[in-house]
Amino acid sequence: MFLKKVFRKKDEYAEIIERITGVYPDQISIYKQAFLHKSIIQNNKLEPFESNERLEFLGDAVLDSVISNNIYHKFPKQDEGYLTKLRSRLVSRKTLNNLGVKIGLQELMQSNLERASKSVYGDALEALIGAIFLDKGYEIAQKFIEQRLLQNHIDVEALIQTESDFKSRVIEWCQKEKLNFEFKISEQEQKSGRLYLAELIVNEELKGRGEAFTKKQAEQIASEQFYKEIEK
Repeated sequence: MFLKKVFRKKDEYAEIIERITGVYPDQISIYKQAFLHKSIIQNNKLEPFESNERLEFLGDAVLDSVISNNIYHKFPKQDEGYLTKLRSRLVSRKTLNNLGVKIGLQELMQSNLERASKSVYGDALEALIGAIFLDKGYEIAQKFIEQRLLQNHIDVEALIQTESDFKSRVIEWCQKEKLNFEFKISEQEQKSGRLYLAELIVNEELKGRGEAFTKKQAEQIASEQFYKEIEK
């Protein structure tokens, strides 16, 4: 059978899973499926549901639940909007892709892609979380996410600071692309204070607008609008 041919002997494979996750698997076939990219099923007479996409779907839901619970308790004084933005950063494609590579999922990945992009490993990480959930239950999956991923590989405080500094990232991108840019600032007196309007101009085109009661924050809002466009 194809699955038996492409993977190592059970004990060796299980030991790799244990090294990555911290738990020894019971249902090894679930973990093997977690690393079957959809590109491999076409030439091996496998059904679409045998790829890792269903496990990815499940793992995504478990990951969202664990991250939401974690930051809810870690930041008790922050509102829903702040928590939503932070969660989106922690489970972003970029974050998951980098995590998948950091913990060594490329060692297990099976695909027919000539050159696998990092997104393959981010998807596989979610599938792995789904596999752990099915094999060991929610608490073990939660432990893997919090201890193996968050504690070992993500500095949440640094991520918050880095991700929120959109102005610096826009400036760096414009310099790299050799584009002219400037922030045009205007202000209005309001009953509640002085309101600043920042307009980000790139190559003489308006790319972002921000309003806030500090010039710095207005520039950040304008920069965030533009950065989300170039990041797509």
